[in-house]
Amino acid sequence: MQEEYVKEVKLKEKSEEELSLDLIKSIIKTKNDLNNLNKNFEYAEGELIDFYLYQIKANQAKLNYLLKKAKKEGIVLDRVNEIEIRKKQYNENLKVV
Repeated sequence: MQEEYVKEVKLKEKSEEELSLDLIKSIIKTKNDLNNLNKNFEYAEGELIDFYLYQIKANQAKLNYLLKKAKKEGIVLDRVNEIEIRKKQYNENLKVV
């Protein structure tokens, strides 16, 4: 129970900018996941076809939801901003390793 409270407090402590950035990162990740699923679907056989179709449909619904949420909050994700965010994520991943 204490752990849930800590997570809730952490969420409230994030600034609007951090929340917007998290939303943008989620959109980018979902787009990447969707692209990978589509590529894998091209080579799927047998029962994997159904699996990839389900995953594609689920990720597309998630992406639609995130894009609507971003639009509602007035967040604009153009290609230039997306590239900059991807660079930052890449650099952060290099630091972790």
